[in-house]
Amino acid sequence: MIFRRARMSDVDSMAALINSYAQKGLMLHRTVPSLYQRIRDYTIIEKDGLIIGVGGLHILWKDLAEICSVAIHSQYINNGLGLALVDKLLQESRELGTEKVFTLTYQPGFFEKCGFMRIDKESLPQKVWTECVNCPKFPNCDEVALIKKAI
Repeated sequence: MIFRRARMSDVDSMAALINSYAQKGLMLHRTVPSLYQRIRDYTIIEKDGLIIGVGGLHILWKDLAEICSVAIHSQYINNGLGLALVDKLLQESRELGTEKVFTLTYQPGFFEKCGFMRIDKESLPQKVWTECVNCPKFPNCDEVALIKKAI
């Protein structure tokens, strides 16, 4: 298995993986154009030429980043790949110098295993007023917010 930065040629597979979970209500849908626009945010896990995992690190402010769209192909769940991917994204955040990393998720238990702690979404105004306002679920977001110190 290879962990690497996403490429333009990965976007269709990334969208298929992320949106397979979104269709089940387990994460938010991502459009193909939004993935192209943020391609530099994403890391993928590749095995035998297939994308089996994806996750993003999106910078919101000088001291704040978001881990988003973490998805592992169903055949590879429960073998540590999700934890390894989040660790890789946290390491990237540390290298960039962000102090805190948060996530909005329907899977809070997974992120708690990664050392994140629950917080109120209202404590993330950079996210709410720059991105959440464009979400179809705004202002009735039912995701759980969690945060972790990166440094």
